[in-house]
Amino acid sequence: MKPKSMTSFIAKSVTVLAACAALNASAGTSAPVKNPVPVEEKSGALFDSIGATFDAGYDSRYYFRGLWFADNIMWTALNLSVPITDKLTWGIGGAYINTAGTPFLGSKSGFQYSEIDAITSLSYDAGWAKFGMQYQYYFYPDNYGGSFNGVPNATTDPEFALKGAGELGWTIAVPIKAFNIYAGYYYDFRINGQYISLGADYTFAVTDWLSIVPSINTGFGIDYYTGNGSASVAGNGFVGNKGQSMDQGPTSGFTHVLYTLAVPVKLTKSVTWTSYVALNHGEKLRTQLNTTQNELYWGTKLSFAF
Repeated sequence: MKPKSMTSFIAKSVTVLAACAALNASAGTSAPVKNPVPVEEKSGALFDSIGATFDAGYDSRYYFRGLWFADNIMWTALNLSVPITDKLTWGIGGAYINTAGTPFLGSKSGFQYSEIDAITSLSYDAGWAKFGMQYQYYFYPDNYGGSFNGVPNATTDPEFALKGAGELGWTIAVPIKAFNIYAGYYYDFRINGQYISLGADYTFAVTDWLSIVPSINTGFGIDYYTGNGSASVAGNGFVGNKGQSMDQGPTSGFTHVLYTLAVPVKLTKSVTWTSYVALNHGEKLRTQLNTTQNELYWGTKLSFAF
């Protein structure tokens, strides 16, 4: 409690005590009032509190669901958490991602990739697990596959020339002491694709301010950005890719296995610095799209809670 609030609290208590003492003196027979409790004033607000987090980070590689997008990523994200009831929470947030330089086709410049995300969600805390439902929209100013000198990197697949896509997802997270298990199902309305995720992590608390968190994540895609020339994507200047070598790839299967070792450091009560190293292992649905099946990369971020 801030000093000003403490002073106000003491002043109110003294006033109440004085009033009670005067009342007892005038009545003559009333018993002394001990430890009077001040009446709490109503906040007069729709919500008691709103939690917010702001993150800013850097990643040497940008892998999303096992698929490589760009190098040297700079990103920021803002998320708000509004309690509806004791167990139900509404979330809303957004993020901006942009490459600071990606070597491409022998050039250290010319490759462009940026992304703007908007998300809204509802989460329910059942005690033993948290259930969530969310809608997220991805906007790609430089196309889903990025561009090179202003030309989309999507000569063989219309999916990679998309400017945006909306996705509905359902999630569950089960905490077991320091162990967490989580899963999700997502449906992409733009390409009629489905994605299923599964992951787990464990927190080793070294000190009150330092932890080590190993984790593993994997995913399974069904007609989910396969590089096969999706028939559900119209326009973009493409008329079909039949006969192309990429059309011979799988349309469903595991996307990747991601191994991560993160080290969060609590700098202050509201600021946390987290660094990580990760290994992305491409599976069946990503081997023909990623240039490297196994790639080690790293990243760091600052998180502010207020």
